[in-house]
Amino acid sequence: MTFKMVVENPGFLTTVQDLGRYGYQQFGMPVAGAMDDYALQAANLLVGNPRGEAGLEITYSGFSTRFEGRGRVAVTGADLGAKLNGRPLEPWQSVVVEDGDMIVFTAVKKGCRAYMALEGGVSVPEVMGSKSTYIKAEIGGYNGRKLVKGDVLESGDKGHINFEGSIRVPDEFLPQYSGDVNVRLVMGPQDDCFPPEEIEKFLNSKYAVTNQCDRMGYRLEGPAIKHSSGPDIISDGIALGAIQVPGHGRPIIMMRDRQTTGGYTKIANVISVDIPLLAQLKPGDRVSFTRVSVEEAQALFREREELLKRLEDYLRSKDKFFNYCVKIRDREFRISVQRLL
Repeated sequence: MTFKMVVENPGFLTTVQDLGRYGYQQFGMPVAGAMDDYALQAANLLVGNPRGEAGLEITYSGFSTRFEGRGRVAVTGADLGAKLNGRPLEPWQSVVVEDGDMIVFTAVKKGCRAYMALEGGVSVPEVMGSKSTYIKAEIGGYNGRKLVKGDVLESGDKGHINFEGSIRVPDEFLPQYSGDVNVRLVMGPQDDCFPPEEIEKFLNSKYAVTNQCDRMGYRLEGPAIKHSSGPDIISDGIALGAIQVPGHGRPIIMMRDRQTTGGYTKIANVISVDIPLLAQLKPGDRVSFTRVSVEEAQALFREREELLKRLEDYLRSKDKFFNYCVKIRDREFRISVQRLL
């Protein structure tokens, strides 16, 4: 069984994204994929999908969709004021939608990118092993483009989820989005192209995200970083989170739709687990940096994988629980009762 969603309003930018297209950077093809990959994985787990299934990446507010048929959907990531049939729908939870139900994203409250997963996934063809949309090359996703009014997306075959009602990700698994973040990075690969005092300036400054920020990269405004002997290098590969410093000295953080090679010096690389925090920054938000070692970055990545596995185990056990919401003196309390027999 499948169900459909009809796009009533595409909003600012809504695309189909999974965890990305790997194995083709040598041919100049970017990885693409969800900017906030943690939120996408959590959304998929909430509807019983594999973590890497494709969902919708909804940037800013305005997106609205109507459902045809019955199925489970989940919204995670930024709080964009989602409402189901006019009633608030909290992020990081799944709900069952019925034929004719509407979900509308009304306002940007915290972060800027939300993710919607459909039970059974999004039924679009894979291109080079991925369903992710790469708009510049017009490949992947829904006809290689952002969604427009009237598009109809169908879910894949639904699995068997033995629970009803809403299910929410527990607080311990929720990321802390903010408009003023400190992210961790590993220095290199060309940090030797900067004098030590310039590196210290970079690490002890706070930068603002400019209007020139998109899925390709974030240009930052703040103290300029001077090179020892010029900004140019022989072009080499660019990793997710690489921080280029062109001749004007203002850093650029490379994101999911980045080019695969570049000829500017790279002073450092934001670690993988902190990319989702960057993905939720808007123009005017601020970012600062803390240096960590490669070994620390690897340990943090392992910790996040263990966190996602614990979340998966928790959600798979939900068919053994009955969930209730109790209101006492205008305060809501969520309780779960486990079925033992």
